[in-house]
Amino acid sequence: MPKLVNLGSLCIDHVYTVSHVTTAGETLASKSHEVFPGGKGLNQSLAAARAGAEVHHVGCVGTDGSWLCDVLKESGVNVDGVRVASDASGHAVIQVNDAGENAIVIAGGTNRTLTATDRQRAFSLLAGGDWLLLQNEINDVERVLAEAKSRQVNVAFNVAPVDGRETGYDYSMVGLLIVNEVEAAALAQEEDPERAAKVLQERYPEAYVLLTLGREGGFCISPSGEIEQYQSYKVNAVDETAAGDTFIGFFMASWLAGQSMGEALANANAAGALAVTVAGAASSVPTKAEVDSFRKR
Repeated sequence: MPKLVNLGSLCIDHVYTVSHVTTAGETLASKSHEVFPGGKGLNQSLAAARAGAEVHHVGCVGTDGSWLCDVLKESGVNVDGVRVASDASGHAVIQVNDAGENAIVIAGGTNRTLTATDRQRAFSLLAGGDWLLLQNEINDVERVLAEAKSRQVNVAFNVAPVDGRETGYDYSMVGLLIVNEVEAAALAQEEDPERAAKVLQERYPEAYVLLTLGREGGFCISPSGEIEQYQSYKVNAVDETAAGDTFIGFFMASWLAGQSMGEALANANAAGALAVTVAGAASSVPTKAEVDSFRKR
């Protein structure tokens, strides 16, 4: 089975439970404050490993975030490629309202200090059939994509969060482009999600375009134009943080295992649904057994 190499972020999440997300000029007392492991990269590595994939994570944390490596190792992720630096780790400030919806502000920290050596470490781990997973929370993404192109590497890219850099990337080597409606609109300059996905599929005809729509489900368009849809589960949402990352991790594990697109989406959909029923980011990622049991129910 091919392995997954994630050149990705690791964050310390500060989660504040609030009655509603604050607006400009408003000061609001939180009901609670908790600290969780997080970051899109960490969450996705964790989810893929819990889904049964062989996962290697490459990235950088500060001494304040060295415990994030322990979180990954406990779920079987190889973290030999995570460098510990003297700078502060990346962190996020997350508001979660009574409906389980969130608003997130991130600080890049050491996630934005990756070096050529870090990039080379990730590429050195890749063999034929393996996949490189990227998010937009690290620095020098354009250099990673350029080297992936020169090496003919399989690339899955979750273009999140959008911050303006994404419009200048060369996506020609991306085999799996993963976006939500906000990210799809930013890339395609088209507000309607279905039209945006179609624009992206036509622009990058050799890529699978996977569009997630949260509570509205989502779909994947193959290079041949076939569309595989899924409908989200109705669950009692506690915290939506990391639901998308959980979806991606389980999808990648199923994809690497050679499962059909429909089965990969079904596993990912169930995993994402379970994730929103638990508070926190990495702490909400279910195991494969929990996902299998949920699907049977």
